[in-house]
Amino acid sequence: MLKFLPLLFLFFTALFAQDKVEIYASSMDTKGSIVEAYGGVTVIYKDYTLSAKRATYNRETGELELFDNIRANFKGSNKILGNYARLNIAKKERLFRPFYMLDKDSKVWLSADEGVAKDKDIDIISGTMSGCDPMDPLWKMEFSSSDYNAKTKWLNLYNTRLYIYDILVLYTPYFGYSLDTTRRTGLLMPSLGLSTSEGFYYEQPVYIAEQEWWDLELNPQIRTNRGAGIYSTFRFVDSKVSHGEVTLGYFQEKDAYALEHNLKNKEHFGYNFLYDNRDVINEWFGTDFSGQSGLYMDLNDMNDVDYINLSSNDSEQQAIPTLVLSRVNLFYNTDDHYFGTYIKYYKDLDKADNTATLQKIPTLQYHHYIDTYFNDHFLYYADVKSNNIVREVGSTVVQTDINIPLTLQANLFDEYINIAYNGGLYMQGSIFSQDSKSSVELKDGHFYRDRHTVSASTQLTKAFDEVTHVMGFGASYTFKGSESSSGYYSDNLEYCRTSTDKTSSNPTLKLQYEQRCEFLNVSDTKDTTQLDFIQYLYDSSAKQILYHRISQNITYVGGTDQFGELENELSYSVTDNISYYNNTFYNYDEKLVHKTSNQVSYHDSSVNLSVNHLYENNFKDKTYTKYLTSTASYRYNKHYYFSALYNYDIEASQQKNMEFGFLYQKRCWDFGIRYAENRRPVTTISGDSFIDDKYLYFNIALKPIMQGGVNNSTFSYRFNE
Repeated sequence: MLKFLPLLFLFFTALFAQDKVEIYASSMDTKGSIVEAYGGVTVIYKDYTLSAKRATYNRETGELELFDNIRANFKGSNKILGNYARLNIAKKERLFRPFYMLDKDSKVWLSADEGVAKDKDIDIISGTMSGCDPMDPLWKMEFSSSDYNAKTKWLNLYNTRLYIYDILVLYTPYFGYSLDTTRRTGLLMPSLGLSTSEGFYYEQPVYIAEQEWWDLELNPQIRTNRGAGIYSTFRFVDSKVSHGEVTLGYFQEKDAYALEHNLKNKEHFGYNFLYDNRDVINEWFGTDFSGQSGLYMDLNDMNDVDYINLSSNDSEQQAIPTLVLSRVNLFYNTDDHYFGTYIKYYKDLDKADNTATLQKIPTLQYHHYIDTYFNDHFLYYADVKSNNIVREVGSTVVQTDINIPLTLQANLFDEYINIAYNGGLYMQGSIFSQDSKSSVELKDGHFYRDRHTVSASTQLTKAFDEVTHVMGFGASYTFKGSESSSGYYSDNLEYCRTSTDKTSSNPTLKLQYEQRCEFLNVSDTKDTTQLDFIQYLYDSSAKQILYHRISQNITYVGGTDQFGELENELSYSVTDNISYYNNTFYNYDEKLVHKTSNQVSYHDSSVNLSVNHLYENNFKDKTYTKYLTSTASYRYNKHYYFSALYNYDIEASQQKNMEFGFLYQKRCWDFGIRYAENRRPVTTISGDSFIDDKYLYFNIALKPIMQGGVNNSTFSYRFNE
C-alpha cells in the first residue's frame, strides 16, 4: 500500500472505451486495483463535475464510487445531491442514492430514494417532485417511479399523487412534464367546466410539433348534456417573411338539447384561414424589387354563431358577428407609388341566404404619394380606386373613383401665420350590369366635382416656470365649386337625398328606394366654414397635462347660416394618477346634446379604475343610447389581486356583462375564483336570440408546470337561466 502526504495534489487519468475520468484529491491510497481518494475529491467525467468527501475507483471494472456530501453539476444547469454515487465507466451507468435534482431555469426539484442514469436517461425510484420551497412545499407530487431524459428534459412520473398542503387532491397513473420551454409534442393543460344545462365540460388539447416549421393543436371537447366536437388549428411558417394558420371546427348537438333550446342547426361548423407574407412578390416570383410588397389573407366561414360560442368555455370569448368578413389584401409599395388589390366577401348570419349581399371582388387601387414643389409651397397627390361590386341576385356595378387634391401654402409674418389654398378634382364613374328581376333600370353614368378651400392657422407657444402653454387657431372656408353628372347620377342624386321612400311602410316604395340608391355613395357638399381651436399644457418634464379642442362647422344654404354640431374634446390629467376625458357634440337645431362620452380613470402601482359613460340622442328615430362600462383592479400586495368589470345598458335597463374575482399568487402556485354573467348569442329557428349565462371560474395553477395568470381558468361552472 502506498500512502501520500495529506496535502499532496494527485491527478489521475483513466481511459476506458475513449471515456476519460479525471480525479483530483488531497490524498490517495491504493491496494491492488482499488484506488481510494480522500479529502475534497473532485471527479470530472464528460459533462459532469462531481465532488465528495471520499471516493474509491476499481481500475479493473471501471467502477467509481463516491461517498458523503456529493454534489454533481451537468453543463451548469442541473445539480444532484446525495450520500452515495456509483459510476461504471465501462457500462456508462451512474447511480445516486439518495437522489436530488434541481433545474435552475424552472426551479423544479426532484428528490428520490435512488436514481440510475445511463447515457442521457435517468431512472428514478420512489420520490417527490415540486416547484415550491423544499422545506415546506405548498404543493408536491409523490410518485412510485420516474424517468427523465437529460437531452429532451422530459420528465415522466408514474402512480402520481398530487398533494396541496399535505392534502391528497388528485391521483393519476401517469403525468408527463417538460422542464424545457422548447416546443414539443404532448398534452396541453385541459379545461374543465360544469353547466346546469350543458352538463360536464371537458376539453383536452393535444399539441403536435414534429418539425420546426409547423405545429398542430387539436381541441376535442365533450359537453355531456349537449354534445361533442373538435376544433383544430394548424400553424406554419413557410418562409422567413411569411406565416399562417388554419382553424377548423365542428360540433354535433344532441337531439334533446337542440329541441329543448329551439336551435336552428344541430351541427355547427366553420373555418378560418390566416396568412401574412411581408415580401410576397420577391418570395414567390424570385424577383429582386426594392419596393415593399405584402399579402394578407383572412378567410372565414361558419353556419351560425354557435360555432364561435362553442370554440371556448370562457365568457370573454362570446361575440355576435352580424357579418362574417373574409378579405384578401395584396399590395406593392415604393417611395412614390402604391398599387393594391383587395377582396372583401361578406356573409350575413342573420339572412337565410346571401345571394343578394354585395361583395367587392376585387378592388383595384393606385396611389401617388405627395409631391412637393417650390420649396414645399405646392403639394399634390392622386388616388384612383375601382370597385367591382357583385352578387348572385341583383344589379352589380364597376365603380371607379378618381381623387386629385392640390395644395398651395405659405408662412407669413415670420411663420406666425400659415395660409393655404386646397383645391381638388373628384370623379366617379359607374358601369352597371342589370338583373332581370330588378324593377328599376340603372344607367351607366359619371359624376364630377371640383372643390376649393382657403384656410389660415397659427400656433403660439409660451413657456412659464412650471408649464408650457401651446395654442392653435384655424379657420377654413370651403365653397362647393362646380358639379356635373349624367346617367345614374343625374337620374337619382336628388331622389336619394330627399326621398322619404326609404322609411315608407309601403314595401314596393321601400324596395324601389333600395334598388335606386344602394350604389350611390357621393356625399352632398355645401359651402362651409370650419373653425378650430386647440391648446395643450405640458409640465416641466414635457408630459402632457391638458389637451383641449373645439371645432365648429357652419354651412351656408340659400343665404342662411346652418350651424353644424359643436364638438368639444378634452383630456385632462388631474394628477399623476387621475385623468378625465370628454367628447361632446351639441346640436343647435334641437338645442340639445347629441352625443357625449366621458371617462374617468385612476391608475397607480396598486389600483386601476376606469368608468365610461356614453349618451347619444338619436333625434331622427327618437331613441336614446345610454351605456355604462367600468373596470377595476386592485393589487393588495404581491400575493393578492382583485378585479371586476361591469357593463350596463341604462336605456334598456339591462345588464350586459358583470364579473368580479380574486387571485392569490405565490412563487409556485396561483389560486383564484372569478364569477361572471354574460349574454350568450344563439341561433334559433325563430331567429337570433340570447341565453343569460352565469359562470364561476376556478383557477389553480401549480407553477411552473402550469401557466399562472389572472384569466387562466382550469375549471368553470355555468348557470343558465
